[in-house]
Parts: sequence; structure tokens; C-alpha cells
Amino acid sequence: MLELNKSGTDRSEPGRLPAQDPGPDAAPDTRPAGDSPSSGPDAAADRVPLRPYLIAGAILCALYFLYAYFQYARFGSPSWDLGIFEQEVRAYAGFDAPVVDIKGPGYLILGDHFSPIVALLAPLYWIWPSAESLLFAQAALFALGAVIVGRTTQQILGGRSGLCVTVAYGLSWGIQEAVKADFHEIAFAVPLLALVCRALLLKRYTAALLWSLPLVLVKEDLGATVAVVGFLLFVYGRRLQGALLAAFGVAAFVVTLVALIPAASSAGRYDYWTKIDKNGEQDVSMLDSVLGVLDSSVKIEMLVFLIGITAFMALRSPLTLLILPTLGWRLLSQDSNHWGMVWHYSAILMPVLFLALADGVRRSRGSHRPWLASYAKVAVPVTAAIAVAMTQHLPLRDLLRPDTYRTDDARSQAARAALDAIPAGSRVETDITLMAHLTSDRTVYWVGGAPGTAPDIVAINLDFGWSRPIQDPVAYAEQLHPEARYRLKHRGGSFVVMERTTPEPATIPGVRGD
Repeated sequence: MLELNKSGTDRSEPGRLPAQDPGPDAAPDTRPAGDSPSSGPDAAADRVPLRPYLIAGAILCALYFLYAYFQYARFGSPSWDLGIFEQEVRAYAGFDAPVVDIKGPGYLILGDHFSPIVALLAPLYWIWPSAESLLFAQAALFALGAVIVGRTTQQILGGRSGLCVTVAYGLSWGIQEAVKADFHEIAFAVPLLALVCRALLLKRYTAALLWSLPLVLVKEDLGATVAVVGFLLFVYGRRLQGALLAAFGVAAFVVTLVALIPAASSAGRYDYWTKIDKNGEQDVSMLDSVLGVLDSSVKIEMLVFLIGITAFMALRSPLTLLILPTLGWRLLSQDSNHWGMVWHYSAILMPVLFLALADGVRRSRGSHRPWLASYAKVAVPVTAAIAVAMTQHLPLRDLLRPDTYRTDDARSQAARAALDAIPAGSRVETDITLMAHLTSDRTVYWVGGAPGTAPDIVAINLDFGWSRPIQDPVAYAEQLHPEARYRLKHRGGSFVVMERTTPEPATIPGVRGD
């Protein structure tokens, strides 16, 4: 188990965690002088070549992007998020406020989630104005995390452990499911958390503090994670730095949720509180939410696989504390999408857990508990074997299937024909299928989410999975927008495109006049 200070075993000095003092479990230091602790982490870094990890990172980046690209090319986006983030990045690239019309006409996205760090993608978008640029950026950020995690592991454990952990991390279910879920802002948190954990393990405490600061710009809940970094610094002996960082993290968390997001939100509040205190239309008390954190087999399965991918050795490291804030809100949530192993929510936990694995193995190798010392010797290859075995049931497995690379099937051809029927620059209301393919050069609304706008085009996939089958697409478009009239412009396969035949409204909700 994770041991901070346990009487009789792994005892640490006051104010220090066992990671800093091996205690009685540690074997005598029999290393030659050249490997003595006095050589320091910087010398260890010099002895670990960077090239193998850059090559491994490039391979992982290619695999991630290949999967994401062909999912996109086959019109297989699983949610509206890729379109949302492209609209946000497109606005930043044009030096405009981050308005995301998919969430509602004129919707300021900082009133939904606080992720201004996404603006860093604007220069890439200038070069490559497409949703594909976001998919590539995420692939690169995830691969960068693998480079940091793997190389740090080799510095700590030596041998070939680094490359084994690079493979295990790169194929971990949290990363693979995030790749499948298209782009999300948490892609930035993955390498940042890897750098934070690396700095903590190598006792570069100022670097840990500095790398943790940008996390508050990635997503509103990560201020709590920054506070935990401050706690670790405090107990490692950097009391002033730790206390200040913990205070900063808590302050950022509170200010973002109660001030910044409500100020940007048209509703004047943080909407996601309802994920904790409401189950559908039913109110849920905080006590019931707390008592229900493990009330689902889906939650328990996620927790088992979360720690199991490190062969349970992450439990030996205090770094594991960094996953608690994210796990906390997920387990308190009434939204079942937050509980399981799908979507992108576990990606930011992967660098923490795999570097906790390295720390756990390091502290266990010299243990006087024979079973633990023996297990520590095989924990890294066991972790790599688990990752490879699990990949048989994870997204990247699709890269071995020929159908993955086919973009000329009838459905994809019909979707591209529908895109061709939609003029550039038009205002389009559509569903998830075509959404991310339209956001680069059109104003895009979510179908049913833009009342009163009378968009130029309503384009829908009849096979999208509507609660009620759409028998008459034109009548459906006019039902959505009784202020306008539409005609069928194009139909191919399950895709239909309707265009407005009446004049554009003088005033369009969410569109400011010049």
C-alpha cells in the first residue's frame, strides 16, 4: 500500500516522505563510486541517451495520429468535442473571443470549461486550419509524455526498464481511449504532469513547482491537483514552496469555479455542479454522493484496472496521491460517462501512475521483505506484458485491421458528397457525423441547439441514432426553425442537406452586427 509514514517500516525523517529516505527496508549501498548518490540526478540524466526515447515517441505519435486521422476520415467522431475545440482554436487563431456556436449561438466557451491553454494551438492552426491539426497536436503531446515517463524511469531504475515502461505507458488504456475520443484540452496536462512527477522523483523541487503552475490553465479542476503537488513539496521538506503552491492551487480552483467561469457563462454559474448534485431530474445530497462513490461495478472495475496496469506497484509511491482529485470528482459524479474506462478522463492519470510505478519499484528493490524485493524485479516487464495483452481489446488494435484504412466505403462517399453540397462560409446546423469536417470554414451549430438562427443549411445523417426516426427531413428542418422555409438540396445514402429558401433574418442570435 501507499506508505507515507508507517511505524516500524519505511520510516522517514520528519517532514520527508519515504521516497526521499529508504529507511530500514533499503539494502546497503554497494554501488561503485561512479554510481554513488553524489553523482546526482543531473549526472544520471547525462548517462541516459535521449535518442531511443525520441524514436519511441515518434512511433507512438504516428500510431496515435494514424488512428485518429482514419477515424476522422471515416466520419467516425464519437462526440461533438472535436468540432467544439476546432471552433475555439479557430477563434483564437483569428484573435477573436473563443465563441463556440456548437454549444449555442454566441456561446463563450470559457463559461463552460476554463481551458485558455488551448490558445497555444493557434500558430499550428494558422499553418494547418483543420480539425486534423488538433488530432496531430494531441498525438504529439501524448507521445511527449511517453518520452518523459520512459526516460525518467530509466534514470531511476536503469537497465531496459525505461523502454519497457515507454511501451506500457504508450499502450495504456487511458491513453488509447483518449486517442479514440478525439481531441481534448487534457492533452496539455499529460506532459505537464509527467514533468511534475519527474521533477519530484529527481528532487528538482523548484522545477516541480514551475511545471505545475500551467495546469490551472488546462482545466478548472486541476487547481486541486496543483494543491496536492504543493502538499508533496511540503512534506518533502520544501515547506514554504509547498505551502505557497498548495494555497495557489486551492485559490485557483475556487476562483475559477466561483468567479471566472460564472463571469464568462451566460447562465452566470458553473453548470457542472449538477453532475454531482443531480441524477437526471432527481436531487442528490452531497452525503449521498460521498456514500455512493463505490456503488457501481463500473467504478470498481475502473479503479482495479487503473492500479492494475502498473502491476499494483504504483501503490508504493506517494505520487499516487496526485490522482485523487481527478478520481474524486469522477466518483462523486452522477454521470456514468465519468466512471468507466472509456473517453479521455483517465489520460491525465497515466503519467502519474507510471512514474509512481518507477518510484514504487525503486523503493521496493532493496526491501527486507523477500516477496516484495522479488516482485519488484519483475514488476516492469509484467507491466509491459499487461499493456500489450490489453491492447487486444483497445482502440489501437484497429490499426491491424485492413478496414481501418478504407475511406472509400459507401457511407464515407455519401458523407463527402454531402459536404460538397454545403457552401463554404455558410451557417450550418448539423449532427456529430459531419460537424468536425465543417468547422474550419463554416459557422456550425448543433442540431436543435440554435433556435431563431434560421441557418443557411440543415445537414443531417438520418442514421445518426435519433430517438425518433426522421421521416421527412424538410419538415424536420422547418420544425427546428419555424421562422424559415427549406428545400431539399442534396440526398445521398443516409445524408440529407436542406437549404433555406426564405431571406436571412435581420437579427441572428449570437451574431454581432458590424
